Amino acid sequence: MTGTIRNRARALGLALLLATVAACGGNVAGTGAAPAKAPAAPDRVEPLAAATPVLPTTVASADGRQVTVAAAERIIPLSGSLSELVFSLGLGDKVVARDVSTTFEQAAALPVITQAHDVSAEGVLSLHPTVVLADRSTGPAEAIDQIRAAGVPLVVLDDAKQLSDLDGRIAKVAAALGVPDAGRQLAERTTARTKEVRAAIRPTGGKPKVAFLYLRGSASVFLLGGAGSGAGSLIDAVGGVDAGTASGLTGEFTPLTSEALVRAAPDALLVMSKGLDSVGGIDGMLKLPGVAQTPAGLDRRVISVPDGVLLSYGPRTPEVLRSISEQLYGAAK
Repeated sequence: MTGTIRNRARALGLALLLATVAACGGNVAGTGAAPAKAPAAPDRVEPLAAATPVLPTTVASADGRQVTVAAAERIIPLSGSLSELVFSLGLGDKVVARDVSTTFEQAAALPVITQAHDVSAEGVLSLHPTVVLADRSTGPAEAIDQIRAAGVPLVVLDDAKQLSDLDGRIAKVAAALGVPDAGRQLAERTTARTKEVRAAIRPTGGKPKVAFLYLRGSASVFLLGGAGSGAGSLIDAVGGVDAGTASGLTGEFTPLTSEALVRAAPDALLVMSKGLDSVGGIDGMLKLPGVAQTPAGLDRRVISVPDGVLLSYGPRTPEVLRSISEQLYGAAK
């Protein structure tokens, strides 16, 4: 689960989601057929050639502060999305810790400095970082304040919620770390790959309605995504319609109910892989309220994408779009 979803769920007052977050198939040929396993790309990032940071630099933090970064020798990104960006910029050898949502191979050996998704200020400070990167959804606030009070430069970035946020987010991280040229190169590469994937998408049978479900079976947390869930931009990019938004959900998430699903009437369901596993796969998901009665449930039409990349809105987003489109329409010929 991403820190972005955690923040949105908190805004809805779903405390259970935060308390249990640590506990955190493909296109089907016909009705009732067993779903194909979602294609899984290697959980790796593709870094640019190593760049030499030009520092010091002063950047605007999303919380209104001006932050001066004098050194990037010991970087701690406090979200999986930010870790992906730092590694992709060619600075992975300078990262000294990771949060629990950073799951790709190159970061696997790094110490984890979060409990569930809550940052341990003591853990961060014990590693003597020269710069810390955080999202607005990073917390608790007391930990962020404690890191700042210790004199560590801490740059906050706005959470990415849609494809149009990608270039700006890359540029801001690159500027904070003193590698703006690498940022431009990475943004150009990501944009080109996104365009290539979108150009190859061949929708069939009109615009399918796709509902984003957030599932955590061990906590009995089941949510239907609405306008602010972060998934709508991905669904739109592959030629679909966000079923939750189309049904009138103006909030970010709402509890999953039979009534909500009847209104949404999705043709396909988009889920995170671990969430799907947590409810016992597609068979288990069909037992949730209303799922079996939807067109998606009747066809067992489920799109599963790894948790660490689905809503990361980073350099691997083109592959996320490719995976969603292939599971929705079948692989391009």
